[in-house]
Amino acid sequence: METVAPETASQLAVRLSRASCRKFYDVYNAFDWPGRLQEGAWCMPPELISLYGTPMWDTLDEATRHKLSLHEVANMFSLVLKGERILVQGLAHRLYSTSNNREITEYLHHFLDEENKHMVMFGEFCHRYIGKVYPEKKLPLPKDAKEMDRGKEEVVFFSMAMVVEELGDFYNVLIGRDERVDPLVREINKVHHIDEARHLAFGRLYLAELFERYSPGWPPEKLAAFREWLAAFLKACWADYYNPSVYRDAGIADAYEVRQRALAHPATHAHRTRGAEKIVGYFLRTGLLREPPTW
Repeated sequence: METVAPETASQLAVRLSRASCRKFYDVYNAFDWPGRLQEGAWCMPPELISLYGTPMWDTLDEATRHKLSLHEVANMFSLVLKGERILVQGLAHRLYSTSNNREITEYLHHFLDEENKHMVMFGEFCHRYIGKVYPEKKLPLPKDAKEMDRGKEEVVFFSMAMVVEELGDFYNVLIGRDERVDPLVREINKVHHIDEARHLAFGRLYLAELFERYSPGWPPEKLAAFREWLAAFLKACWADYYNPSVYRDAGIADAYEVRQRALAHPATHAHRTRGAEKIVGYFLRTGLLREPPTW
């Protein structure tokens, strides 16, 4: 029996470019923006809210829980928006790079266009319904970030992209199909997931190729330092979903203490483990990580 060679990132990029052309949309006319969100609807399903399953959740009345759900989804949109802003900058920098062939460069144009659309729709939601985008938190970079060679810089960049997009997509899928959630919020999550499915398919294959190409040339201590950074980056991204500003905006007192208690609770530990299962499994299979992070 003839063995079929596995698909390369370049071959996948051709298919994904065609799909992006077929599914092209005008973000400025894609959504109906009501003056108010649907009365009584959730914006984040309660099971996904950062305090769910903790004693703090039991102290909240129904009105506060619903208000918290609005600010939690706005925080999630803000986190993905800020992550995609960095991604857009990096993708633009990589257009027509000598390290990319024509097929990958063509797909990066689509990738960049779609990420820009996502920032538009997330920013519009946040400004319309909570009056702001939640501020950016400084996430850790590798200690040798200023000294990285091209190969390691590429691996770090696409690793960061995968973490931001996989965590966001975990929420997109569950929110987009939950009938308890406001219709506009569901639709934004569905649209984002459709685009992200292509981005993630490309990212998984391309990052694996980059790591296989460059990591054998890294000294053992540099490889160990990279894996330590990657685990820390994943943990820091998850921690931003527990935002004291969100708790304050929902009317919850002692916001920083609530955050610390929530992060330490077994229920939220289980939630983060479940939400990161796909990305951690990918990192382990490809060797980017040797063991799962400890939350």
